[in-house]
Amino acid sequence: MNKEHFSKNFQIIENFRNNSALLSANSMGIYFEFNSESNLKVHFKPLNEVFNTDGFTNNKGILLNFERELIDEDDIEYALDVFSLFNKYPQFEITEASKIKQISNVFQLLKNEFYSNEMSHIMLKTLLKVLLLHLIRYQNNNFLKQDLNQKRVFQFLELMEKHFLENTKASFYANEIGISLKRLNQILKEKLNLTAKQIIQQRQITEAKRRLVRSKITTKELAFILGFDSISSFSRFFKKHIGVSPSAFRQQH
Repeated sequence: MNKEHFSKNFQIIENFRNNSALLSANSMGIYFEFNSESNLKVHFKPLNEVFNTDGFTNNKGILLNFERELIDEDDIEYALDVFSLFNKYPQFEITEASKIKQISNVFQLLKNEFYSNEMSHIMLKTLLKVLLLHLIRYQNNNFLKQDLNQKRVFQFLELMEKHFLENTKASFYANEIGISLKRLNQILKEKLNLTAKQIIQQRQITEAKRRLVRSKITTKELAFILGFDSISSFSRFFKKHIGVSPSAFRQQH
């Protein structure tokens, strides 16, 4: 994968301003404020959301942006840990100098690789994973109080990651969480500006794109795996969201 193509999936923006463009609604963002050797503030932008810039104390931090497909390429347990990191709390603070130094060192390696003329996709993805695993380890759940609706958003996203291949009906997730479908959609619209059905469809599209590019699965097999009753219905669904047929998308990539 060349650097130009990879830049569509990953970016680093220094001296980030809150009006800087994000990669897409399907991207995940982390804003780092290295305030001192003993103070690092980390802000998260989950899928389909924007940063809450009210919490920013300066605009000299560094933004790390990446498409969710970089997470989906790994095992499901890691992906769920990352989604938990992003969705439980919008920010947290690290005050231990040794931990901040560790994050800073990994981030510097990530920057060096990103700006290198010999940038390697595998190396960059590996360093991103190391950075995220450190943040998962350091996140302290006592910093911020989680509101009930945010918790339900996280419950929905976690359940969807586990079950979206066999359960595409939004009512299934509402029943699992213990609320009505109408209430679930109200919460998701408030927090993510999307309904449960729209989020499930977005996940189906991401999975379809990943499998079309990274496997030799047939369109018929893929349609069946994703819960469609025919190739034609899946092809119409895919073209509506992506603009081209599944086979054309595979050829392009």
